[in-house]
Amino acid sequence: MKIFLAFAALIGLGVALLLSMSSMKFDPIAESQVRGQVIYANSCASCHGVNLEGQENWRVPNEDGSLPAPPHSIEGHTWHHDDGMLINYTKVGGQQAMADLGITDFTSGMPAFGDVLTDEQINDVWAYIKSTWTDRERAAQAERTALQAEADADDS
Repeated sequence: MKIFLAFAALIGLGVALLLSMSSMKFDPIAESQVRGQVIYANSCASCHGVNLEGQENWRVPNEDGSLPAPPHSIEGHTWHHDDGMLINYTKVGGQQAMADLGITDFTSGMPAFGDVLTDEQINDVWAYIKSTWTDRERAAQAERTALQAEADADDS
C-alpha cells in the first residue's frame, strides 16, 4: 500500500508539473530581443557602444566627412527613422541606403551587414535596440513606420 501511495504521489507531482509548464508562454518578442542583444554585442557594439552610447562627438564629421557611429539609445536619433530605413541601412550600409533615397552628398561609415547577418538576425538586433527605448520613443518610431508604410502603399 505504501508503494502504491508513493507511486500515486509521484504521478500527481508529474501531472502538476506538466500543467504548470503548459501555462508557461513562449514570448517570441522577448526571444528576439535576447538573440538581438547577443548579435549586437558581437557585430555592433564595437562602433555603437556596449551600452548603445555611440562614439564621442557623433554629430561632428571625421576628417573623411563621415560621421562617427551615433548612439542607438534615446539620446540618439535612431528612433526618428522608420523600420524600412533602419533595416535597409543595416543591410546595404549607410552609403548605399542614402543613395537609395537619392542622397549622394553624404559620406557614411556604416558598413553593410546584409552578407554577414540574415534578415532575421537584423530584425532581432532592432528588436533589442527598440527594447531599450522608452514607450515614448517606441511609439514615435512605430508611428513613423506606419506612416512610411502608408506612403509606400500609396506609391504602388
